[in-house]
Amino acid sequence: MRVTGSQLVAEVLLEHGVDTIFGYPGGTILNLYDTLYEYKDRIRHILSAHEQGAAHAADGYYRATGKTGVVFATSGPGATNLVTGIATAFMDSIPMIAITCNVPDPLIGRDAFQEVSITNITLPITKHTYFVNHIENLADAIRNAFRIANSGRKGPVLIDITKDVTADTINYKPGKPLPLDPKPAFSAESIRKVASMINAAEKPVIYCGGGVPSSGAAPELLELMEKADIPATYTLMAAGIIGYDNPRTLGMLGMHGSIAANKAIDRSDLIIAIGARFSDRVALNPNKWGKRAQKVQIDIDTSEINKNVLVDFGVTADAKEFLQALLPHIKEKNHTDWVAQATSWKNTTGDIKEGDAMIHPSEIIGAICDNTDKETIYVTDVGQHQMWTAQYLRHDKTNKFLTSGGLGTMGYGYGAAIGAQIGCPDCRVIHITGDGSFHMNLNEACTAVSQNLPIITVIMNNRVLGMVYQWQTTFYGKRYSATSPERKTDFPKLIEAFGGKGFSADTPQEFEEAFKQALKEDGPVWIDCHISPDERVLPMIPGGGTLEDMIIG
Repeated sequence: MRVTGSQLVAEVLLEHGVDTIFGYPGGTILNLYDTLYEYKDRIRHILSAHEQGAAHAADGYYRATGKTGVVFATSGPGATNLVTGIATAFMDSIPMIAITCNVPDPLIGRDAFQEVSITNITLPITKHTYFVNHIENLADAIRNAFRIANSGRKGPVLIDITKDVTADTINYKPGKPLPLDPKPAFSAESIRKVASMINAAEKPVIYCGGGVPSSGAAPELLELMEKADIPATYTLMAAGIIGYDNPRTLGMLGMHGSIAANKAIDRSDLIIAIGARFSDRVALNPNKWGKRAQKVQIDIDTSEINKNVLVDFGVTADAKEFLQALLPHIKEKNHTDWVAQATSWKNTTGDIKEGDAMIHPSEIIGAICDNTDKETIYVTDVGQHQMWTAQYLRHDKTNKFLTSGGLGTMGYGYGAAIGAQIGCPDCRVIHITGDGSFHMNLNEACTAVSQNLPIITVIMNNRVLGMVYQWQTTFYGKRYSATSPERKTDFPKLIEAFGGKGFSADTPQEFEEAFKQALKEDGPVWIDCHISPDERVLPMIPGGGTLEDMIIG
């Protein structure tokens, strides 16, 4: 079958089960968009307000569905607008295929209108990039992009296609997705070694990261916790992997983690790190972190072993495969006293409420949890609201908490919420944000309205750039430089101007009433919650600090 390069792109995407694309058209990618008109009964295109929003939507689509996200952008500023979204996906190991189109090949290197070398720009923030200026290479590039994005430690791949290639023709030979690269092999000796360390430990703690949900290892993790009677803590990227009501959960650890999690790490004699990389937000002082414990690290990426914290034993392996092999060698144990002690530390601080506002973050999140079910998908932006959500949310479902962990991208939330709602139309999507983050990409409201998406956006509006403001309060003598923007945005009126529904809340009662009404709406809703700028995220361990430096209140 003779096809154009654009038709070839569509056919190969269909080979990989792609039925949804996020993007924005432009001059060099017009041939692809013209072809999408032909394929509109098989491939749905979601038009964003900005390419960054489209990239975040493709990211959120994968996190919610497990299906690789695909985003289209034109050359020049269209392509460069993808950079933050691609970097966000890269830092959180999210498979994404970004397809851009460049100027025709004869114009490459001539500073043509909207020409930019997006492959070179994105080289440090992708697993691989392809520059395709010959149609013979196009199908292989796309098939390999999906293989690379989903093999080993997952991540984004970019394919840049010159416009002449999209118009050229070639005989299309139908194919299938390429097999993924083999997962790292591990030895029987490594299984015996890890098992012996766990079986001998008296105060073990499991520390799990994003590699656990990525590999689908939640059932094995929970079985290990129960069989060996081990308490567990998690990073931001693994929030939701352990049920809120699980008797062995210690909550999130790290800079804004729970006292229980950080104290248990400090007091344990064995730390079992699974799919986690000891980031600087977890091991704030690598030389003193978990100083009493032996450390085991299981990670699919060899480069992460001993990168940030030296461990006593490291294994390069897929989390699910290794845990499946490990479990038969684990003895049933009873660490009653240790679990009781570790979990008792969860009660050392109560609900922290600060400032003179009548509504507090914990009350907002509590009301959300009281009025939603376990299938609800929660999406955040980045800042104080993100940490409050991670601390107070009563979630217990894998892949139901979407947030930017590694890059910490303000403005991530609305695009990701759109991608999640498109991918999971039968689930309720709640987007929790702050006024600072939300101002960055709230333009995607037009996308949510156009698609009639019932996303509820809850804005924790403290009228300052909260997290930086908190640091200035605590460490910079209250010298508030550029963190009080004096914005006058009326969020309820603004969403109504976009075509959605808006509410305002000053008290817990007003919020609950507004939230219950929002649940009845068919389209996007914003709820503007007026909280105090003096609310802080606590506990807090300053960068480079230890448990002894923890600020409690």
